Amino acid sequence: MNGAAPALRFDGKSVVVTGVGRAGQVGEVVAKEFAKRGAAVAIIDRDGAGAEILAAAMRADRLAVDAYGCDLTDAAATAATFARIAGANGGRIHALANVAGGFAMSGPVAESDPAVFQRQLAINLGSAYGATCACIPFMRAAGGGGIVFMAAAAILPGGKVAGMAGYAAAKAGVTALMRAVAQEERPNGIRANALAPTAIRTDVNLESMGAKFAYVERESVAGVIAFLCSTEAANITGQVIELA
Repeated sequence: MNGAAPALRFDGKSVVVTGVGRAGQVGEVVAKEFAKRGAAVAIIDRDGAGAEILAAAMRADRLAVDAYGCDLTDAAATAATFARIAGANGGRIHALANVAGGFAMSGPVAESDPAVFQRQLAINLGSAYGATCACIPFMRAAGGGGIVFMAAAAILPGGKVAGMAGYAAAKAGVTALMRAVAQEERPNGIRANALAPTAIRTDVNLESMGAKFAYVERESVAGVIAFLCSTEAANITGQVIELA
């Protein structure tokens, strides 16, 4: 043995990545990472047309990627979408990357807009909950697999959450959801972990914060997600991993 780590491969595995509706997002790179490692990837976004444009571009690069339009806060639509994905993959799903979400400042709690607060809960926590609920039966059928959630460095001890209570509450909820799944589904071979990155280099963040910020690269996020969903991470579950 030369001590080199084995390449992470997902040949014959089906993987779902949520929140992939346009170029420049985290989910775009996550989907490519899995597909380049041999997975059959299903990308989901509310903007089904945008997701299909991205999927078509990836297929042009000989990557196995299909697109699905779905509002992940709609339980019935989400269940139907995951059933379609599983049906195209022998009734099984092996990994889920809950990347869908978004950020907005809700302002000081006393002056905050309830609509913004509820929207942050829906797109961050609600989407992760919906996708996970719909996916778990098909992961059980696969004999287990990995689920990765997106938390945020802001909710870790010492993090600054002033002015962003909606976002922070949603991401704290995502972390609690992850831990519940990790504890409940370990007997079924399903592992769950969360990433807590600082700002990631996306088109939206570059536009709002500029290029001089110390970003986490999308490729780094994708690499960690792939590792956590692989058999190499078979003993890692219930963890929050900070990326900075």
